[in-house]
Amino acid sequence: MDREVCANLIGIGIRPAAGGNMNELERAQVTVDTGLEGDKRSRPGRRQITLMSEAAWSEACAELGVTLHWTQRRANLLVDALPLEHSTGQTLRIGDVVLEITGETDPCGKMDTAHRGLCRSLQPQWRGGVTCKVIRGGELALGMRVILDNRTMQQQDFGV
Repeated sequence: MDREVCANLIGIGIRPAAGGNMNELERAQVTVDTGLEGDKRSRPGRRQITLMSEAAWSEACAELGVTLHWTQRRANLLVDALPLEHSTGQTLRIGDVVLEITGETDPCGKMDTAHRGLCRSLQPQWRGGVTCKVIRGGELALGMRVILDNRTMQQQDFGV
């Protein structure tokens, strides 16, 4: 298997307040301290940013026979296609930004509020996406290249 897999950043979203709607952005700042600036999770930790694959989202929606906007998932970043299942410890590079994948984003009951059965449909193959910790900040913009590196953080040198 190749060490790196590439995709494109096709969505950026923040939720300014708990329980609020997602706001789509064309650009966003990411910092080690705040994660995605303006998002309600703006603090250090293992769940600073969530990311999902549009391909996986489409599979989940197709399984239900519906078309739902990706922001219904409430993820921060949307990429066109990446193999995210069992990717804990791997890194994502988007321009200068480096994210460590810290685990699966478990679908919660709020998904069934968006559409009945969505929670269950997101469970296979990590369709709900991944949680990430910011290793190095920078600016994100739609259309940027996203690189998934299957080496663990200990196997890489980011000059952080």
